[in-house]
Amino acid sequence: MTNLDHGAATAAPTDARIHAFDHLRALAMLTGVVFHAALAYSPMMHGFWPTAYRTQSSWIDASVWLLHLVRMPLFFLVSGYFTAWLISRRGWSGLLRQRLRRILIPLLVAWPLVQLAISASTHWAAVEVAQPSPFLSMVSTLMAMPDPPALPPSTGHLWFLYYLLLFTLLAWTVHALGWARWLAGTIGKSPNRLVLILPLLVAPGFYLSTAPHPAPESLFPQFWAMALYGPFFAFGACLLDRVDSLQSLRHWLWPGLLICALAYVAFLVQLDHRNADDWNQHAPWTMALLQAVVAAWGTLAALIAGVRWLARPNALMAWLARSSYWTYLLHLPVLFALQYWLLDQALSWPFALLLSCGLTLAICLFSYEVLVRRTRLRRWVG
Repeated sequence: MTNLDHGAATAAPTDARIHAFDHLRALAMLTGVVFHAALAYSPMMHGFWPTAYRTQSSWIDASVWLLHLVRMPLFFLVSGYFTAWLISRRGWSGLLRQRLRRILIPLLVAWPLVQLAISASTHWAAVEVAQPSPFLSMVSTLMAMPDPPALPPSTGHLWFLYYLLLFTLLAWTVHALGWARWLAGTIGKSPNRLVLILPLLVAPGFYLSTAPHPAPESLFPQFWAMALYGPFFAFGACLLDRVDSLQSLRHWLWPGLLICALAYVAFLVQLDHRNADDWNQHAPWTMALLQAVVAAWGTLAALIAGVRWLARPNALMAWLARSSYWTYLLHLPVLFALQYWLLDQALSWPFALLLSCGLTLAICLFSYEVLVRRTRLRRWVG
């Protein structure tokens, strides 16, 4: 019986929670804050990002897209694992109750609050900031119109919760159709096949998107995002009770990282030669395959390294993992407000990046301690 085949009455295959997955989730959360903060200093994103700073660095673009290609696949992989873990312990009815309490309700409550907070800080910045970003200048122009056009609604950075609900529905569909046993067999017999299969599975998702791929913030599900992140979610679900099988991939870790590095350099070279008009077009197959190799093998490398070196209990990492959900919900409105204020400060970009990251994390973690950890909110977002 596979992990997705477990019912409510089935005994859990394991009661032990693997600490490495919690620690990887904490690290993915931290890199998410760094990623969003670093975009303000990206030359490539200068004309688009709301908090774009007047000084940028090519070093940002040389490194930030690597985080972009690995952190969200890792998030979905870990989420798939914990989904299967919950099914094995509580059954499908327990999973659905958990998704209602932990995903759907927080999404419905946080979405309008996040949108209002970001809109308020953006409106303030468009009026008060003396050295606005190109995006803020555009907002100021729109605000001066007698009848400004309304922006289409979006999920914003909460799109991850939206797709987690979609993947839960798809997981139930796979279970109902009896496909779970076949799906789990892709890694049950020979985990080494994943090294070749996973990049090929996610390459179509990259091809159907632009390069670099955006966040799928639309209220309508994006097929490219489901094709890109779905295999990672499914792989994570199939890992329950099979984590030890990753040991056979340890010999591949360093060669895989070397190939990832070469593929990423090739991706950056192609990205640098793209015209601005190409951003609205599908990525060429060559770029799609390069991104697929980096995303798939980089995520596998992070997983293998995490299982190897992050398996022991760690109080700090456990606390960061527990606070990661709250930090995820809160960090972007806090970060935008801070970086809007920093636009008028004459700072070097490394110090501005360090300051914005540090203050954002400090506010999020302190508010978690005060508002969530010892209150009833921890049942929903703790």
